[in-house]
Amino acid sequence: MEKREFQDEQEKERWSSYQYIGRPNSLAPTASSARAEVSVEEIRSAAAASDRYPPSIHAPLISYPDPQLPYDQSIGYQGGLEGHVGGQTSSELGRQILDEVEIRELLIDYVGHRCCWGSRPARTWKIVAIEDCNVYVGTLETFIEERETIKETEPYLGGKVDGKDDGPELGIWELDLRSEFPLLFVPQKEIRVPVPHSEVVEKCSACGGRGEVPCNTCNKGEEHGFYKENQMFQCSACHGRGLIAHRDGSDTICVKCKGKGKLPCGVCGSRGLIKCATCQGGGALVTRNAALIRWKTLSTRKVSATSGAASVPDEVFHQAKGVQLCNTQAYQCAPAFFADSFFLNNFSSEIIADRCAVPPTARVVCERHIISVVPVTRITMAHRNQSFSFYIIGFGREVYLKGHYPSRFCWGLCPCLDWLRL
Repeated sequence: MEKREFQDEQEKERWSSYQYIGRPNSLAPTASSARAEVSVEEIRSAAAASDRYPPSIHAPLISYPDPQLPYDQSIGYQGGLEGHVGGQTSSELGRQILDEVEIRELLIDYVGHRCCWGSRPARTWKIVAIEDCNVYVGTLETFIEERETIKETEPYLGGKVDGKDDGPELGIWELDLRSEFPLLFVPQKEIRVPVPHSEVVEKCSACGGRGEVPCNTCNKGEEHGFYKENQMFQCSACHGRGLIAHRDGSDTICVKCKGKGKLPCGVCGSRGLIKCATCQGGGALVTRNAALIRWKTLSTRKVSATSGAASVPDEVFHQAKGVQLCNTQAYQCAPAFFADSFFLNNFSSEIIADRCAVPPTARVVCERHIISVVPVTRITMAHRNQSFSFYIIGFGREVYLKGHYPSRFCWGLCPCLDWLRL
């Protein structure tokens, strides 16, 4: 009884992880929607609603846990539709309060991990400006399954053949691959499986079913019926004499050819034939169809940064820890809706409109749409007539500094080669 209750609890957790699958116009989690768990019928109906993908392929969706999100350490947004969290609007979510001591400690730690960088500017230069730059990061991940048929051929050396006598050949999208189905939104997985009842035994075209082909050494370019046997070659040791001449004028019998002056073909023994490499001497090949299946995630990424953070590469923001304003999953995600922000609604619509094209041999399994706000603080430090700026990004408080730092002592003379990255 206890085991059954434990299994029920695990199943409940799995369902809750797919809370937003198949629900059109899904919004960010709210106090009311967070308690409404998705049902079996909702997932199956979401799969059946599309004529592009068989419902049987969607079955693995209900048996796998929710994968790690790209913002696995993000702070989840749990506000209402108006975008308020603890009295803050969505535009204030990314704000982080840093005092001068924390700023200097972060910069000193960053500089300490750089070879030949001095810490004096970080310790002594004056902080002249602290600017908050909220950056919005949006992603649309389209998880697809791609299938294509390829031909496989191998020598037939006997044994049972899985051909049409055992049943009709299955179509490529009729194959049940639930046991191989990966976690949703994995970067890529590829497998190759034979198509049942597709094997055919055929005569080897290379040897005409004989299992042997003319020797390329003594019968090069000859057809099977026109080759010559017992061809001999001049002995390279005695040059065909059968005798080895010595400086004293005497001759001895050539050991290599035993006095005959000729040698048989070293490849086929002068038979004129060698085993066919294509069929390995069996004379037949078995051909089958194989299905090449690829699961992969196509990603559309977009960053909206203020001019103060425009010099930071987008990838830095995608890897940073932020606040998720929206996290929805569906067969096809619709733009998110924020009642208090026309900008975010437009930002989400642009991401959805730029979704990656799906190859004609692939079908969509599921999509995930995430919008996050990443707190960014731009700090400017100055001393006399010099100044430099750096950024503190995300709730992980990662320092980003590219460009001028006034205390570098590497002139390309030490192993760090940091001067190459200037």
